[in-house]
Parts: sequence; structure tokens; C-alpha cells
Amino acid sequence: MKPSIPKGTRDFGPTEMQKRQYILNILRKNFELFAYHPIETPSMENITTLTGKYGEEGDQLIFKILNSRIHESKQKELLRKEFELSLDSSRNSEELTEKALRYDLTVPFARYVVMNQHQLTFPFKRYQIQPVWRADRPQKGRYREFYQCDADVIGSNSLINELELISLMDKSFKELNLPVIIKFNNRKILTAIAELVNEQEKIIDITVAIDKLDKIGKEGVNKELLEKGISNAAIETLQPLLNFKGSNIEKVDILKKLIGNTDAGKSGIAEIEYILTNAKVLFAEVELDITLARGLNYYTGTIFEVKANAGTFTPSILGGGRYDDLTGIFGLKNMSGVGISFGIDRIYDVINELNLFPESVTKLSSIKVLFTHFDEATQNHCLKLSAELRDNNISCEVYPDVTKKLSKQFEYANKKNIEFVCTVGSDELATEIYAIKNMITGEQKKLNITELVAELK
Repeated sequence: MKPSIPKGTRDFGPTEMQKRQYILNILRKNFELFAYHPIETPSMENITTLTGKYGEEGDQLIFKILNSRIHESKQKELLRKEFELSLDSSRNSEELTEKALRYDLTVPFARYVVMNQHQLTFPFKRYQIQPVWRADRPQKGRYREFYQCDADVIGSNSLINELELISLMDKSFKELNLPVIIKFNNRKILTAIAELVNEQEKIIDITVAIDKLDKIGKEGVNKELLEKGISNAAIETLQPLLNFKGSNIEKVDILKKLIGNTDAGKSGIAEIEYILTNAKVLFAEVELDITLARGLNYYTGTIFEVKANAGTFTPSILGGGRYDDLTGIFGLKNMSGVGISFGIDRIYDVINELNLFPESVTKLSSIKVLFTHFDEATQNHCLKLSAELRDNNISCEVYPDVTKKLSKQFEYANKKNIEFVCTVGSDELATEIYAIKNMITGEQKKLNITELVAELK
């Protein structure tokens, strides 16, 4: 059988993993710098935990897990009936499936908070770096298995949390040397817009359609709104929002004229002005985008999206927002939270396209030095030296085969992009002075073990 992997999944070799670890190390460092604590949750959740949280389209992308040992069931006729019904519509049946792979990290986080509320100190700040799964159509930048890197704070209504997340985004992307646009909006603005056109019950349909503006254009959005039963008069009223341009201040002025007399509009505009004013203090640039909707049902306030501002591949590489009562679904009321999710796979793809990975990541091995030798005696001495280096946190490798010529050992170092080679022969055994070669510059030195450690550090 020819080996293969499922569509929408990928293997990562050492070179790719070194690049991914570079991104993850920066994000993990900054998460902890901003006082977020790490947690992990299971890859699978009870399906009832996940469904109903992402909207109709999101629910259809959940990977369901067939109940184990289903062939041993004594209710085969019921199983057949449930399976046939599931072919006609998206439905959940406990007889067929009780579990599913997690769709994102936010809903499992809310479930975790409710289950562990008495052990947590609120506001609780957590970060989480784990894979998620979506039964989507694979394409460039869209995978069925991918990593999310989330940072959330729950148990606080303060907009300072939004500002800190903006600062976290800004710092992280600057350290990655990736030019981006940090966009934000407020779901209360969208609620006010729905009230303006008298289509409050269709707020989800309106926001989901508007959120697709970049993908399907204005005509596509209008078509989808019409298909969802939004009246022609309402669609006509929405048109200025689909052509919303100008500076942040100009956009706020338009909003004040359009929806500033509604409760939701006033509240949303006040929050937007607070963020715009205080983001300047953080020296972070943000762009108010009224068409930004973030299709997930649980967002209630500020919403975020980040896109790369260079190259040909510019998908959303970060999303997030405030959710006022996500934990209420699981029985813990009035627990507001806000968070963001870095799309590590898309960030990787964009940085790779723009060739922004540092040379130390792309051209050098994580192994600092290779010990080469001539026979068993010199190889054994290399083992002693390698232990000394590792005690000083210097990564190293001893070439394992004593029968290979020195030229083959150096060839091995070149293929693995190892920066230094230290050769141990009979002279080195006698004098304990070791020849070390920089494989990039060609420079050679002779050093004792103390000098060797200092050189490699």
C-alpha cells in the first residue's frame, strides 16, 4: 500500500519544525510576559459541549467521532435509522456519536473554567497551544488539522484587557518581523445596525454575511442577505456600511450619525473610542473595520482580526473578541471574557512566503557542534566532551560510526547545517587541546575544554 496522509493535514520535518518552534517560542515568551498561564484540554470533547456554539456553519465543520464498539450494539435497527437520518441533515445522535474533536480552544476553555472555578483565581489569564480540527474543504491556508495559540482572560469586564491583547499582538508580530494590520470592531455596532434595519432576529445572518465581504465582495454579500430573507429596504440601508472608508475618527463620526441614538450603538461607540484613544498610549496602530463581524455566535463586544500587510497571501492570521456569557452555557453565569487566537499555520505560511525567517533558523541546525573522531578511543573521549558541553547547555552530537572516514563525518555536518565541528585525534587525546572548525566561515581554532565551552556559548 502506498503511504499517504488525510487531505488537509501535513507532515513537518526537522527544517519545518525548527521554523515553527521559532514562532511558538516567541508567542510562548510573550504570553508569559503578559502574565498568562498555560493549560491543556483533551483533543476530544463531549459533542454536546461543542455544538450550538459556532453557528450553523461552524457546527457542520465539527469532526464527529463514531461511538466505539458500535458493531456490538444490540440496537442495530435504531443505529441504521439514525444513520439514514444523519445523511439527510446535520444532526447529532447519541446512538452514533457522543464525542467530537475540538473545533477551537475557546469553548473547551469555557468548559474548563466552569469545571475548575473553585480552584481558579479570577480574573484568570490562560494561554493554550494545541491542535484543533475542522471538517473544511482544504485549500491554501485552510487545513483540517492546525494549531491555535490562544490567550484569554476571563472574569473581568475591563477594556484594559482588550488593550493588553492589542499590545500582545503588536509586540509578537513586530518580533516576528511580520507587517500586519490589526483590525477591530464591536458586535454591539452590528446589533445596532440590525435594529436600524428592523431585522433584530436576523443579527447572526447579517453578521455572517458581512464578515464575508473580503471573500465574496459587496454583490455576494447582498445576494446572501437576500437569500437569508433580509428585505430589499434593509439591504439598501446597509450599503453605506459595505463602502465604509476613511480614518478611524471619520468612521466613528459616521457611526454616531447612523446609530448613535440607539443604546447598543452608544455603548459600542464608547468602547471603540476608548480603545482608539488608549491604543495610542501603547504605540500600537489599529484599524476600525465596521465590516468585521467574526461569525462565531458567542462574541458580544470587541472583535479582533489581523491580516498580513505584505505578500500575495494575506488571509486572517489572528482572530478573537469578547464573549460576555460563554460559561453561562455550562452553568456559570455573568463571567465575561476576552481572548485572541494566533493561527500558527497561516503565520508560518506567510512568513515563509516573505522569507522572513532569520538565517539562524533557516540555515543552521539546532545542533551547535559535531564531534568527529578516528577510532573507538577518540570516539569515547568525544562522549566525555559531549557530556561536558551538555552540562553547559550546549547542544552537540557525537558521530556514531567509528568506521567512517573523517571526510564522511564532515559531509554529515554540512548536510545537517551544523555550525561547528570539533575533531578529536591522538594528539588531542594527549594534549587535551581540541581543533574546532567554524563550518560557515572556515575559521579554525585550537582550544582546551574551558575555552571550547566559552567559544560555543
